[in-house]
Amino acid sequence: MKPVVASTAYLLISHGSRDPRPQEAMNRLADLVRSQLESALRRNPRELDTAELADSPTDDLAFDQQAATTQSATSLLTRPRTDKLTQVSSEVIVGTACLELATLPLSEQIYEFGRRLRAAGIKELKLIPVFLMSGVHVMEDIPQEIETAKKLLEESLQLTLCPHLGSHEDIALVLGDRLSSVEAEGAVLVAHGSRRKKGNRAIQELTRRIDPKVKVAYWATPPDIETQVIELMQQGCQRLTILPYFLFSGGITDAIAHRTEELAERFPKIQFRLLPTLGATEELADLIVNIVST
Repeated sequence: MKPVVASTAYLLISHGSRDPRPQEAMNRLADLVRSQLESALRRNPRELDTAELADSPTDDLAFDQQAATTQSATSLLTRPRTDKLTQVSSEVIVGTACLELATLPLSEQIYEFGRRLRAAGIKELKLIPVFLMSGVHVMEDIPQEIETAKKLLEESLQLTLCPHLGSHEDIALVLGDRLSSVEAEGAVLVAHGSRRKKGNRAIQELTRRIDPKVKVAYWATPPDIETQVIELMQQGCQRLTILPYFLFSGGITDAIAHRTEELAERFPKIQFRLLPTLGATEELADLIVNIVST
């Protein structure tokens, strides 16, 4: 019997990195999103249209972005963890792609993924920018790449751009839960930061929603971690939490960890607790599923 899959597929778009850890985390996040969407499909099968696939290898449907960064275009589509679709149905198809640092431009990554979905009978591809901030990449670069991909696909597959991850109102609740999970007298949220005059307003508003007492530090622009830590110390705080506002571990978060260690050595009477990045978690997957479902 031929398998049946949802008529909508999904593509998680990240920035891209030379460090392999973010892509590994993106792959895990895609698996979590797929699992949640498949659970929703099983609970409410009538709510999702389905498309019957021809007997063909899964290789035609699984987009491997890590291969895209290191191999030729002919290696972009590889077999996922399951066997062929004729044996095991994946029901919901979730792929990943990168805006930068990939062998192919994002538009061509979308095209390569989309034309195989189209051939399999998929009607719509929803694209989700897995970005925390609505900067130039989210507002200009990704929409432009999608428009180029639409022309390549000749409108035979509906491409729908969803809001970026950081726009979800519950991101503040996720961060707030992280902070409340540890006992501390003060907290510093560390973001990348923007040198544009209005570029950091969203971060400031986010911290107000989490807790007005949370200090904001930036990696690329003042105030830095040390400045905010010293201010909290001057207020009498001796137990401090550092929360990196980054999706996954990478070079910058490694540097933040190193800076935190330096501050702990410099101020031995202060107890520092460095929390992990948002990571490939059920919480993050739940936000993505909510975004694509509204």
